[in-house]
Parts: sequence; C-alpha cells; structure tokens
Amino acid sequence: MTTTLIFNKHKFKQFCMTVLFMNDHLNQAELIFFWSSFRSMENNNLDGSVPSDVWRNIDFSGNRSLILDFHNNALTILANPLTPPANVTILLSGNPICTSQNQLNISQYCQSTSVVVPGGSTNNDTLCPPCSTDLPHENILRSPIPCLCAIPLHVDYRLKSPGFWDFVPYEAEFQHYLSSGLSLSSYQLEVSTFMWEEGPRLKMNLKLFPNNTALFNSGEVLRLRDMFTGWLITDSDIFGPYELIDFIPGWYENVLPRRTKSSLTTGATVGIVIAAFAAAAILSSLITLIILRRHSSQISKRRNAKKIQMKIDGVKDLTFEELSNSTSNFSDSALIGQGGYGKVYRGILADGTGAAVKRTQQGSLQGSEEFFTEIELLSRLHHRNLVSLVGYCDEDNEQMLVYEYMPNGNLRDHLSAQAKEALSFPMRLRIALGSSRGILYLHTEADPPIYHRDIKSSNILLDSKFVAKVADFGLSRLAPLPAMEGVAPGHVSTVVKGTPGYLDPEYFLTHNLTDKSDVYSLGVVFLELLTGMQPISHGKNLVREVVAANQSGMILSVVDTRMGPCPGECLERFAALGLRCCRDETDARPSMAEVVRELETIWQMTPETDSVPLELESESVSMDPSRTGTQPSSWSAGGSMMAYQYMSSSDVSGSNLPSGLVPSTNPR
Repeated sequence: MTTTLIFNKHKFKQFCMTVLFMNDHLNQAELIFFWSSFRSMENNNLDGSVPSDVWRNIDFSGNRSLILDFHNNALTILANPLTPPANVTILLSGNPICTSQNQLNISQYCQSTSVVVPGGSTNNDTLCPPCSTDLPHENILRSPIPCLCAIPLHVDYRLKSPGFWDFVPYEAEFQHYLSSGLSLSSYQLEVSTFMWEEGPRLKMNLKLFPNNTALFNSGEVLRLRDMFTGWLITDSDIFGPYELIDFIPGWYENVLPRRTKSSLTTGATVGIVIAAFAAAAILSSLITLIILRRHSSQISKRRNAKKIQMKIDGVKDLTFEELSNSTSNFSDSALIGQGGYGKVYRGILADGTGAAVKRTQQGSLQGSEEFFTEIELLSRLHHRNLVSLVGYCDEDNEQMLVYEYMPNGNLRDHLSAQAKEALSFPMRLRIALGSSRGILYLHTEADPPIYHRDIKSSNILLDSKFVAKVADFGLSRLAPLPAMEGVAPGHVSTVVKGTPGYLDPEYFLTHNLTDKSDVYSLGVVFLELLTGMQPISHGKNLVREVVAANQSGMILSVVDTRMGPCPGECLERFAALGLRCCRDETDARPSMAEVVRELETIWQMTPETDSVPLELESESVSMDPSRTGTQPSSWSAGGSMMAYQYMSSSDVSGSNLPSGLVPSTNPR
C-alpha cells in the first residue's frame, strides 16, 4: 500500500526549519511534502525509499536552510541520487541505507552532525545514542546536559483564539511564554505536534521534561497538573485563551498519590442517592396534596355559599342523577343545542315540567366562570322576556344549568331558508319588541344594571306562543356602579367577547363595553328580522349590505319576501331603527328606552296586529313628551328613512321607566 502525506505550502518565516514526524508508523514507498507544521522524523518506523526532491519549489533566498532529520528509521533505498542544495541538510544515520553497499554517495548523510534547532540552543556536538527502551525515555534536544534522556509528561492543549495564522514564527515565543507560566526552563517544554482546527483554533501536543534529571518527582507532577487543570496560566494577548484537552501522566500515573477511597461501597452510594430522590418525591407529593386539599376546601366553601344563596332565591338544587334520568342519560336523542359552553338537552323533571338542561364541557375553566356568573344573574332576574332559571346542578366535575323549556327553539332557526313556515311581519315585530323589553329591563331595572354582551338571534328563544325571551347570560357583565359623587362611569373596560357580526365596532377597538354595545347587537338582530340573512355570510357583512342598499334607494331589494305583505311606512321605520342601532358612532345610536318606544309606535301603526296579541301592553314606555323631552312628531315617517332626527340617550330618564307588572325582586 502506498500512502502519501500532503501538507499545505507556505514560505518559511525562519532561517532554519526541521521537518518533524514524531511517533508515527508510516511505511511509504515515497513521501511527498508540502510544508506546514511537522519538524522531525527521527526515531520512527519510516521505511521504503528516501525522497530525493522534497526541497523542490522551496525558496532558499537569504540565509534560510532546511534540515531533514531521518535518523533512527528504516529507510533502505534512494528514489533518485541525492543532490540537495547547500542550504539543505539530510541526516540518515541509524537507517539500513547507511549500511548498504549498493548506495553511492550516501556516507556523507550518515555522519553524526550537529543540529541547530529553531528557537532553541545547539544540540550535542555528536549525535546522541538512542535512549533505553525499557522505559519511555526520550532525548531532551535542548538540554544543557548532553544526551540527557528523561521521561516526559504529555499534555493535549488548545489555543482557542490565537492572534496569528502561522504558528512557526511564534513557536519560540510560545515556548518561552508557557514555560514561564509553568515556572519551567525553556528547554523543558517541547511542542511535539500542532494542528490547526476550525475556528481557527490551534491544537497541540506538548512534552514537559524534568529539570536536568530523568524523572519528575510526584510533587512536581501534581504541581504541573494543578497549573493546567486550575487554569492558573495567565492568558497572553498573542496566544489568547487556552483550554486543557487532556493531561496525560503516562508513566507517572503510578507515582501519583492515589485518592483515598470512600468507606462506602458503590452499591451503598447508589442506595443513598435513590433514597434521597425518593424522599424528595414523597415530600413534594405531600406538599402538593396539602395545597390541593386546601384549594379544594376553599372551592367547596365558595360553592356551598352559592348553593345557600340559590336556595334562598328559590332555585332548585338538582342532583346529577335527577338530571341524568330526565334526559335519558344525556342521550343524543335529547340533544337540542350545542355551543362553546357545552351541550343543551331537553328533559322532563320529576314533577313533569319541561326543561332545557345546559351541561358544561368537562374541565372547561371558562365554562366554570360562566356557570357561576349565569346563576348569580339569573337567580335575581325576573321578566317575561328573559329565560327563567329553574335549577342547577353542582357536583364533582359536573356543572349544569336548568332553564324553562322553549318549544319553538331560537329565532335564527325560524329566519333560515330551511324553516318550514316563515314568520310574518307582525310576528317579527312582536319578537323584536319582546327582545327589546328584556334588554331594557337588564339596562334599567336590574340591580345593578347588566350588559348582556352576546345578543344574537340564536340567543333569542321562542316559547309555545312565540313570545321572545333573551337567553344565555354566560358572558354578561355588571354595569359600573356610581362612584362616591353619585356618577357612574359610562363603560366597563373588559376583554372583548361576543360573536362576530354582532360586535359593536367601538367596543372591539376600545374594549369599552357600554349599554350601546347591546343596542348595536340588537340592531343586527333587527336587520336579520328584516332581511332573513345572517350577520356574516359568504364574506358579506349584513350591516354594510343593508346600509349600501338604503343609500342607493334599493332597501326593498334586501327585504325578506317570505314575510308577506306589510305596510311600507312600518317597514321603512323598522329598517331605519335597525340602521340607527348599527351606527358606528356610539352616541348616534338610540338608547334601549328609545328603541322600545319606537317599536311600540310601529306596532300601533301596523294593521293585522289584532291577530297577533302583544303581551304585557302595560309595559309600554310612555309616549308623554313631558317625560321624554322629545316630541312624537320627530319620529314621523315623512321623507327618506335617513331623515329621522336622532335622539340622545340622555333625553330619556331610566329612573322613571315602569318595570312592568312583575316586581324585579319576586319570581313570576
């Protein structure tokens, strides 16, 4: 097998250079050198032929010279006759080629010759004999004692960020720097090999020799080891930071003091470690258990307090078993609705009452908040246009609300194209008026006032007589209470929640929830009643579509034709009211009192309403101008729809509005 060693070319920065191949086991037919970092080839197992032109293409200008030290190898023949320049010195002593009779002109290269080592002192006047092979002795090339053999320490060392790219010119300076840092003489340190790595970083193998003796004592070995492992050598600006790769005692391993063994066996040590981990795990578990029990106890106390309050308010505390039996074990056949909170089932309670059971999803934190909010609100809200809370269930991992059952479902289903029978205009108008009265009660008669925050057609339910009732108070927020001066803030700052298509644009942008936010959502429901369309469908927004149709005088093009004939003036005023409720500017929208009053006016103007009775006529908001400060004539239908005068919500006092036949503090 032929092996070729190739090294990068460079110009010599010193006057003399020696090529090194230390501790190799090469068997080449011929060596090709492109010079880099190797400095000696003595005492190796090199065999084959002696290269005859390795100095070719090397610049020997000035006083530069090259020394090729091949002595003590196994070279046997010459590749070609040796004709080196005068600046090249070849040393072949100790090779079989020096004893061959067939090699001519070889004797001059087999003589013992003084060698000048770069950066060091002159070596022995005569070539030293090989050191004893019984121990790993090596010649100290620059020792002041001729032919001194000693056993070195080996250190793998790396310069992590040297300030140069060529190490050769700095080698002597490095030897001085590091030997001084180790408190050694310069000749005691030898760079055996070095090699550039990515970074660039310079990795090298160092030899440390004892001072004028063959062996280090154990104290000196320990001192040198501590110097390297303790990073006690001062960094240099030129050579930068360093790192110790390995400190190799080699032969001195046996003379180093051995560490005192622990009286504990390996098994005992492992047992102690495992026991410590087990004890820590048990302690952590106990602490966690205590915290969880305390937290559970606090939650239980809060729930019990709420249960007591619910019982006082007359809401039934139902068990999971009762509700499971009433819904056929929550079968799919009893499922009538589903939302973000959970699923709604139709059930028959033990007393025969129909009920809608709203069961929260397992582990829903949001559902838990909505659960307690809705119980707190519904337990003290009593109005014929609000869904009544019948009972609740609060057992482990189960939270359910039980409402009165609405056999005709929600408004959205009756407005869809799949509805079996379309709602007439008077029925739609009555649903709008009932819903508005329920919202007006929340804004003005509830104590404290409440903002619903999620008004939409699917949250307006219809009983057996198509009486509208507002449902789903899971996202409701209490209105701000008056401050010490008696003035209440106009809004509640809160995280935006609701349903896309129904959200008040100003609430969405400012996070300020007001009573006008509910007005906007209700206005979208009015436009749904007018058109039968959904708030957002096929990328179109209902409010923008109706506004555009009104501005172009094509309002009739968006009216739902399924509701049959209706008076144009009533239709026009209803559409105008819906558009006013959906104005982007909060102050431009009417208050809920104004909305109810306008709907009552339209209802009275609408023929055929005798066939559709209006429930709770006595709840109508008075049209007495002296109470409202606004003349009824301002609501006339004369002219364009958009010519109506807007009334400010401050024109109507909520404090003198009647709450209806049912007091707010007593259940119906």
